[in-house]
Amino acid sequence: MNRSPVSLTRRDFTRSMAAAAAGAAVWTSTPMKALAQAPKIRLGMDNFAVRAAKLKGRELVDYAASLALDTLFITDLPSLGSLKESDAAELRRYAQDKGIEILLGSWSICPTSKTFRKDWGTAEEHLALGLKLSKAVGSFAFRVVLGAREDRKTPGGIEARIEDTIKVLQSQKSLAQDLGVKVAVENHAGDMTATELITLIEGAGKDWVGANMDSGNAVWTLEDPMESLEKLGPYALTTSLRDTVVWETEKGCKVQWVAMGDGSVVDLKKYFARYAELCPKVAVNIETIGGFAIELPYLETAFWDNWPKRPAADLARFIQIAKRGKAIDQYDGNNLERQKDELTRSLRFCRETLGFGSKPLKG
Repeated sequence: MNRSPVSLTRRDFTRSMAAAAAGAAVWTSTPMKALAQAPKIRLGMDNFAVRAAKLKGRELVDYAASLALDTLFITDLPSLGSLKESDAAELRRYAQDKGIEILLGSWSICPTSKTFRKDWGTAEEHLALGLKLSKAVGSFAFRVVLGAREDRKTPGGIEARIEDTIKVLQSQKSLAQDLGVKVAVENHAGDMTATELITLIEGAGKDWVGANMDSGNAVWTLEDPMESLEKLGPYALTTSLRDTVVWETEKGCKVQWVAMGDGSVVDLKKYFARYAELCPKVAVNIETIGGFAIELPYLETAFWDNWPKRPAADLARFIQIAKRGKAIDQYDGNNLERQKDELTRSLRFCRETLGFGSKPLKG
């Protein structure tokens, strides 16, 4: 059954649009001192940013070291180079010698997700393997995902997939606690809003489950990254971050990810000033993914069949975001040189404009 995204009069919507515009003006005009006064935030990379290079193990560590990074987020198990705990422990020592902290992640642990793969056994076996490898490689948390936006259309909707994921998490709680490794669940590819992810985290147990906060994925769920940060920041264990451009279309809007500093969605100085207040000890890991745009047809009633109703002010704020952006060209996002360029420009922006990273650049 089709349902309207919000229930409001034309006058209410006009007022919401005005309030959203006023809020945006405050964010862009308020003097920001918090970022300069905050502790030094560590800077790292997600290996998916240079996926076309197909680097593994020591090669990834060497690449992160060449960029003078603090952290290396390996978000797929094969990129460790080996799934043996002894090899992971050796990689930990190699990285430590170069001053790199490794964070580890993998993919869906929801057995009923359209994205679930049996490459590592059952969902429970996959999670257990990741926890053990995280301990061996020195990662205090293991990043996982539920799935993607197509899971919102599955029987029972995203609520049922959240319940299934909580069951898998709870099956390995004792192992995680024995190892001293937490689980970071990502808001991934439009699967969950920040509020839905918090429901999952608290359902599993926020003492050992938190968030892998992805600012780009927040936009795929029609969320202002600032609002997503306010909700997920207190739960954040790890991050995979990038910038975004959004522009209006006849059906709603299109969303395209870009290098840090190239976006139109949020003032990054304001975003990271608040980030420094909410989660200053959480490393900023850059995961640039460019080249393509997706459409969010929120002006079509059928779009809302798989999405929760949103407060008028939230939708109005997102429409204001779309109005600020202009369409950009798509390109081959699998080109390695383009991937390296987007990553290095993002890291440069984070160092020079935001002051992130504990290490000086070499040379």
